Amino acid sequence: MPSTYQELKDQIINFINKPDIDQTVDTFIDLAEADMSRRLRHWRMERRSTAILDTQYSALPTDFIEPVRLAITSGDTYKLEAESQAQLLDRRAAAANTTGLPKYYAISTGSVEVFPTPDGEYTLELLYVSKIQALSSSNTSNWILQYFPDIYLYGSLLHTAPFLEQDQRLNVWSSLYDKGIEAVNNENGNSKFGGSGLRVKIRSY
Repeated sequence: MPSTYQELKDQIINFINKPDIDQTVDTFIDLAEADMSRRLRHWRMERRSTAILDTQYSALPTDFIEPVRLAITSGDTYKLEAESQAQLLDRRAAAANTTGLPKYYAISTGSVEVFPTPDGEYTLELLYVSKIQALSSSNTSNWILQYFPDIYLYGSLLHTAPFLEQDQRLNVWSSLYDKGIEAVNNENGNSKFGGSGLRVKIRSY
């Protein structure tokens, strides 16, 4: 299995037996990375970012996909509660747009919006799922290529089939790729919860 960007490109070309499309291989890898960012959820994608929170809206990191947790860490540490934009708007209207200690947030137009609007400076800690760090000639590997190179290979090959009009291979690459994605997502659950999964306690009333 490939361990570097160039090795991945070479193996893709070998699989499809088309050495004359070397430049197009980059596009297949880009498409695979975009799909992996949408479908993979693994603890290695999680990033932590801190910022000073002093306005209603704060910019999100450029590699942001979705939040895991937002917390205020200045003074007493506590988690902000996620709400919809409509719920946040209702709270703001009911409280006459008061300022104070932020307790709620919503993701809006590439920003995180908090309520109440901060009445001072607070430290915000954001734990979030990040996009896949793209491979390139200057970034020759990442955690997926290091630990799960088959996903990179099959995901890239999947996108070669329509380009080469090889529909008969589409199901083969798709099946192998889907199994790889499922295995990585399952490993994430096992890593976080010890393989036991989450147990829900049913309370009797």
